[in-house]
Amino acid sequence: MREPFLSDRILRQVERPARYIGNEINTIVKDKNSVDIRYCMCFPDVYEIGMSHLGIQIIYEQLNQRADTWCERVYSPWPDLHKIMKERNIPLFALESQEPVKDFDFLGITIQYELCYTNILQVLDLAGIPLLSKDRGGNCPIVMGGGPCTYNPEPIADFFDLFYIGESETVMDTLMDVYKECKTNGVSREEFLHRAAKIEGIYVPSLLCVSYNEDGTIKAFEPKYEDLPDKVRKQTCMDFTNAPYPKKPLVPYLRPTQDRVTLEIMRGCIRGCRFCQAGILYRPLREKDIETLKSQADIMMKYSGHEEISLSSLSSSDYSRLPELMDYLIEKFHSQAVNISLPSLRIDNFSLDVMQKVQDIKKSSLTFAPEAGTQRLRNVINKGLTEDDIFGGSAMAFRGGWNKVKLYFMLGLPTETEDDRKGIAHLAQSICDVYYDIPKEERRGKCDINVSTSFFVPKPFTPFQWAPMFRREDYLTFAHLVKGEIRSMKNQKSIHYQYHDADGTVLEGVLARGDRKLSRVILYAYEHGAMYDAWTDYFHMDIWMDAFAACGIDHEFYTLRNRPLDEVLPWDFIDVGVTKKWFIREWERALRAEITPNCRQMCSGCGERSYGGGVCFEEKSMDAGKADYSGMR
Repeated sequence: MREPFLSDRILRQVERPARYIGNEINTIVKDKNSVDIRYCMCFPDVYEIGMSHLGIQIIYEQLNQRADTWCERVYSPWPDLHKIMKERNIPLFALESQEPVKDFDFLGITIQYELCYTNILQVLDLAGIPLLSKDRGGNCPIVMGGGPCTYNPEPIADFFDLFYIGESETVMDTLMDVYKECKTNGVSREEFLHRAAKIEGIYVPSLLCVSYNEDGTIKAFEPKYEDLPDKVRKQTCMDFTNAPYPKKPLVPYLRPTQDRVTLEIMRGCIRGCRFCQAGILYRPLREKDIETLKSQADIMMKYSGHEEISLSSLSSSDYSRLPELMDYLIEKFHSQAVNISLPSLRIDNFSLDVMQKVQDIKKSSLTFAPEAGTQRLRNVINKGLTEDDIFGGSAMAFRGGWNKVKLYFMLGLPTETEDDRKGIAHLAQSICDVYYDIPKEERRGKCDINVSTSFFVPKPFTPFQWAPMFRREDYLTFAHLVKGEIRSMKNQKSIHYQYHDADGTVLEGVLARGDRKLSRVILYAYEHGAMYDAWTDYFHMDIWMDAFAACGIDHEFYTLRNRPLDEVLPWDFIDVGVTKKWFIREWERALRAEITPNCRQMCSGCGERSYGGGVCFEEKSMDAGKADYSGMR
């Protein structure tokens, strides 16, 4: 066993020292002298969060399959260790080898959430890597970003050498091959980045020039060299069934946020909810073959010892062979008391039979996301749920033995009115009524409904990307209105309400739709103490307001504006397969509160057929109102 990089004395001074010692079950250790590429995979948040992330485990498996590459991991040190490392000049190290990250060839950072941006700088800072890419020499690792936030990489562009736009299973090996060739032949860092920028899906910020109009909006993007593409095309793994997947998942010594085997049953979504960025980024929907899923479940359970299997997707109930898969998993693992978790269910489309089988193993609360309190607003966001769906699904669940329901909504949606906000309380009350309409002898005690509202953030590559946001005070007013309305309900004691942080929402909105000028704001904020902004106890909005002021940037320029449809957006140089015409069409349909059928009902002509597979090539049902949609293709 390798010696921990930190001494026992230091480990005794920090909370949960097991975060830093490595040697977890199924860790991959190689001889560093027998590989050509050292790759450190980073999740810029605390260990327990990062160890729950499926994407890192996939890349870990994929890269370590290469004989010439050793992929290791690093996570953000918690503030207690951060302080010690800064005071004692201890370099950030990888868990597998316990060697400094600055000695690696690559530092790959997965970026899942905008409020982790200052943690990216923490990782670079503790590693001894210059924070700005322009200051890095040939001995520094190539700092690469990936994940959903890279679909608008501009606010953090100055910190990264390159970004990988899309799913890692596609051109990651090509990128590693190009790097290996450059390293072997002594090619400069600049020349490697130039060659990398020619690989489809790779974005090198230093090789894309940005010009601005007098009003602060973007005028144009222009590649630095003529041999570089004007657009960076999203990479999508179309052979999803045979893509790399962890056979022996890493099992931490600490309990992570999600302590379970994750079985990714499909990628993408058919629904087209207009607020949902993930539903666009991971189009087209691709299902994994059921026999492959059975085999993966068997192997991962064998090598992990977990007591729960979670079926991962954006909408689990849309997996076409879900009942068969559930039957297999329950029959296979029932005797081992393994729980089967079904997140991302739709209240209009899941089977009472499946629910009942899951309940036989472990009773828990059910989670649904109506997102809006009125039918009009659900039509605006294209949620595709009617009140009949909601009440019918609730009744089905209650009769199946559940009495606890979590309901998720958003406040601040486009076209939202006071009636829509009050509708959240009324919908919760109506669901209570459904429960108490069931004969008392058939109920399981008191109904317990937990209502949670987040504040809407319009994200890039959604039909709402042009929509304005609200000020912090407005969001709080909306939440207090909902709270007051719930208190007026006859079953108010059965309904519990909480809402998300308004300051964090405003900052998320700025960073989500910002441009390259925000890099200096993020840098200022980190240098003045901002870190772990996604954690309420460590988030300080005053630091960020000082940063905006010091950098001469009006943060409301990025949040409150109604963006014109012809404005050049900071992410317009990225091609996600979905056309801008389709986004505009969906935005206009939203303003008219018109529903667009899901991808299995009808192709709406978004553009994803260009990837040549998935749901785009399934046979469609044409029962969804041909006349209304005849002009959409």
